[in-house]
Amino acid sequence: MKAFIIDRYGKNVSGRIGEMPEPAVQDDDVLVQVHAAGVNALDVKIRSGEFKMILPYKLPLVLGNDVAGTVIKVGAQVSRFKPGDEVYARPDQNRIGTFAEFIAIKQSSVARKPLSLSMEEAASVPLVALTAWQVLVETAKLKPGQKVLIHAGSGGVGSVAIQLAKHLGAYVATTTSTANVAWVKALGADVVIDYKQQDFANELRDYDVVLNSLGKRELSKSLSVLKPGGQLISISGPPTPEFAVDQGLSWPLKQVLGLLSRSIRKQAGQRGIRYSFVFMRADGQQLNEITTLIESGAITPVVEQVFAFEETAAALAYVESGRAKGKLVVRMV
Repeated sequence: MKAFIIDRYGKNVSGRIGEMPEPAVQDDDVLVQVHAAGVNALDVKIRSGEFKMILPYKLPLVLGNDVAGTVIKVGAQVSRFKPGDEVYARPDQNRIGTFAEFIAIKQSSVARKPLSLSMEEAASVPLVALTAWQVLVETAKLKPGQKVLIHAGSGGVGSVAIQLAKHLGAYVATTTSTANVAWVKALGADVVIDYKQQDFANELRDYDVVLNSLGKRELSKSLSVLKPGGQLISISGPPTPEFAVDQGLSWPLKQVLGLLSRSIRKQAGQRGIRYSFVFMRADGQQLNEITTLIESGAITPVVEQVFAFEETAAALAYVESGRAKGKLVVRMV
């Protein structure tokens, strides 16, 4: 099958289109013909080697972490899906590879595609929506009336997280550039901080939750926004020892991650704030919940641009530039 492949890690690696074996279908797998695949910052980070210590992929590696397509084959133990079903998913982290003609995915990670969405729209959803859900619903347990700051509101995760937080009844602040202020307000943000004109740390106080997707500087400054008892939840690191335990990492790696996050955990603890790192996982049942929200109109996917499969490298370069509004998608069919 045709696939977008990297042969080595590196910041200057662009990747290539080549031939790979069609994936084997295990007993609890569905084989999906890929119609469209979402493009994420995670793809860029994996390509650069940023996660090679904790995600030891075998090279050559097919990139891609979001998919929408049609089931063409099911394993012997699959009962929830049949050939012809239109589905979407974020594959398990050790079985990525949606920039390809086919992918095999565990049935527990798959959900039926929302009927109201095109394949391209559906492919933009799983990773960012599951991230928002696992931060706001699962980790923060966000309640009506609570105040949440969502950094980078015009990005893939941010644009969905704003809509989900508003659905949950929260008061939402976000950060974005001047060009996107009106746009993120239209998504539902109550307060928008134009980071080119304002410093969020000077403008916001007494928040219950911060969702951080930015760098070390913004992470540390976010502590001043939170009230005692608040939660600082980062999806961009640094990982915590708890994450290392969840991932079953070796003792040396647990120590390394403990050192990497020691400073922010100490700063947070001194303020009575809890710091968490969330690395989203595949979950078909949570995707079913998200489908319900999409069908009800509570969440609307945002797709800025659709690229042809032959333009996958260009799509990744655009994501890496940080200019993308919402999501980019690669069309396979």
